[in-house]
Amino acid sequence: MKLYLDSADIDAWAALMPTGLFHGITTNPALLARVGLDQQTIDWSAMAGRAAALDAAELHVQMTGAPERYLDRAGALYDLGKAEGIELVLKIPLVRKAIRHVPEIRALGGRVLLTACFDAKQMFVATALGADFIAPYFGRMADAGMDAFSHRARMRAIRDAAGKRCEIIVASVRSTDQMTLLAAQGQTAFTISPAIAQSLLDDPKSAAAYEAFEAMMTGEARP
Repeated sequence: MKLYLDSADIDAWAALMPTGLFHGITTNPALLARVGLDQQTIDWSAMAGRAAALDAAELHVQMTGAPERYLDRAGALYDLGKAEGIELVLKIPLVRKAIRHVPEIRALGGRVLLTACFDAKQMFVATALGADFIAPYFGRMADAGMDAFSHRARMRAIRDAAGKRCEIIVASVRSTDQMTLLAAQGQTAFTISPAIAQSLLDDPKSAAAYEAFEAMMTGEARP
């Protein structure tokens, strides 16, 4: 099972990465804006260094701006990741003017994730372009009245039929219940918000049992 912390909040990183739950960290322009950061002016070297210091294996960064400039920016970001000791995975939105630059970016040798996926048909694009990852927006699909579970299952079938290794990382899950249902269907990679992470870590019944055990050990309660 592979979990990614979906946040640009370095305080959330500091609180949650030391738990050991997370393989890496994912960001996007909305998450950056939420904590007052600008995608165009952010110091990615500092962010990558913080993530690496917290033992994140990957930091996912979304490409923005004019797609014609993606290639130069991609090369700089890949180099930055190497310098900071962390793998930067570049996120490319699933729109025509952006995905046409995937082959040249992949030729740089780094890995690419296709993001903002809303339909199983987009797995054809991911496999044809040789993307390393694809991120279906599961919660948003369900919010829109789509059968998100069915789309995720069809994405996996398309990927397997093509014989490709594109990893499906389910994004925008709304609850731990969605996660457990998806895992029961074979899903193994998720990006989750700090709130979902807290829900995974904190269970009231487990906390009550722990307090009872501790009370017994100190003689404050009887079994």
